[in-house]
Amino acid sequence: MVPEPPMRAVLREIYGRTDDDLGFPTGDFAGPSGDELAERLVIARRVDEQTIELFRDEVISVRHADRRFGSAARLERLRGQITEIEGLLRHTILRRDRAPLAGVLVEASTLAGWNSLDIGSLAQAWTHYERAKYAAMESGSTGLLAHATAEQAFVLIDTGNVDDALALFEEARSIGERAPKLLRAWLAAAEGEGHAIAGHRDDALRAFDEADTLLPNEVVHPELPFVFLGGSHLDRWRGNALVHLGAPEAIEHLERVVDDARSTSFVRAGAAVYVDLALAYSASGDREAARTYAQQARRIISQVGSVRLRRRLERLVLPGDSYPA
Repeated sequence: MVPEPPMRAVLREIYGRTDDDLGFPTGDFAGPSGDELAERLVIARRVDEQTIELFRDEVISVRHADRRFGSAARLERLRGQITEIEGLLRHTILRRDRAPLAGVLVEASTLAGWNSLDIGSLAQAWTHYERAKYAAMESGSTGLLAHATAEQAFVLIDTGNVDDALALFEEARSIGERAPKLLRAWLAAAEGEGHAIAGHRDDALRAFDEADTLLPNEVVHPELPFVFLGGSHLDRWRGNALVHLGAPEAIEHLERVVDDARSTSFVRAGAAVYVDLALAYSASGDREAARTYAQQARRIISQVGSVRLRRRLERLVLPGDSYPA
């Protein structure tokens, strides 16, 4: 028995999945009639700077909520925004209006892609990033295209295609070679993580050194509200790479930033630091420290519903044990 549409919306929000994911019918795909098309064209004429800022503010609001509370509940809201923006974009005539509207669609789609990746829905994440890349080309922004391309590479990593991910990181950096330094620093760090996961120590550390060099003093950029490298963000990212590399200095590095992880509004990022420390202490043979950090990580992961972090923590084997903790 297929649930009625209101219940489908509830289930989509609870599980962070689409109608297709849940096996629900997705309705009639016939295009609009002539009268409907005329009406949609009239509605799209209302798109102006104020409308675009309204949509952008909505995406920013979801982004802040996601940082504090996790991904699954955000996806339903984002899908509604994406559907509305796409509908307007399809019926907006002039490029002067289409380009900025497409830019907002990129931001909404990349955020939806990251949320989908976080809850383990890789196919859904890939689809969101494909939309983001097409919208970025419509917007004319190489920076937006570079960011969407690099984030899509993390989907490849989670599917086990690390070599393909590294190729996509390299392409993203090429696309964004003239982007603001803040984005170029983010792209370098993203590639550094990819190399770390691949076990390429020298390439990974070289990329993070480049990110440090590129990172400007002003870490807030009006064109890049989705890039966060202020405070200890880049240091935490390097620490994550050191854990992937099995580097003994990972513990000392991450212990320097763990207090910031506790106080930050980036709750999921804080949980990631605990996961990294649990894995690093386990590798060093310190069972009690590993277990303490694993317990802290599990508590937050259960609150934010991060399937991605939970799966990573499930690989933890405490010293002296034969099975994952």
